[in-house]
Amino acid sequence: MSREPIRIAVLVSGVGRGSNMQSIIDGCTSGRINGSVVLVIGTKDNAPAMDRARAAGIKTAVISPKEFSDPDQQDTHMLSVLHDANIDLVCLAGYMRLLGPKCVEKYKNRIMNVHPALLPSFCGEGMFGHHVHEAVIARGARISGATVHFVDEKYDTGPIIVQAIVGVEDSDTPDTLAAKVLEVEHKAYPDAIALFAEDRLEVDGLRVKVREIPG
Repeated sequence: MSREPIRIAVLVSGVGRGSNMQSIIDGCTSGRINGSVVLVIGTKDNAPAMDRARAAGIKTAVISPKEFSDPDQQDTHMLSVLHDANIDLVCLAGYMRLLGPKCVEKYKNRIMNVHPALLPSFCGEGMFGHHVHEAVIARGARISGATVHFVDEKYDTGPIIVQAIVGVEDSDTPDTLAAKVLEVEHKAYPDAIALFAEDRLEVDGLRVKVREIPG
């Protein structure tokens, strides 16, 4: 029996370019993902990612932390916006803030994020973007990569869904390593979403098992 296409919301921060968001949109358009991005939520209306979304005909909404005196109010508003759009899966793509406990509870195992390293290494608060790649190189790691994981109440501690590996060469800089990792992010993230859309992900504690396709 075929499943109904899933409705996806993508969350972005600041003035991000939205390349991971675009990879998700492209995955839906090509049929790789049985679903569609129906909503993009950003913290700033002038972010390139928001322009990309509007150019693709996708509804956008701005939820800026500066508009709320209480984090609980922001959490409640975010939950309301997601609920009104009938969202099945929330995807963080360069969204740098923790989601509130109401959203995390309501969408338990239905919020994904991609991290530019191999969890559980090189993660946690403040470890994003070039900070991660600088730390990987400084530590002398020989491999790095991307991790797609479910989101919980903390930074980068949720169950791991998909990981993709890249080599770290002696000649690598944070810029060259970032480019290699971003390339595999663009494949790993849609892969994880496609598995979710096919109802093939089973969460068992911190492990995510991938169900085989029947037949």
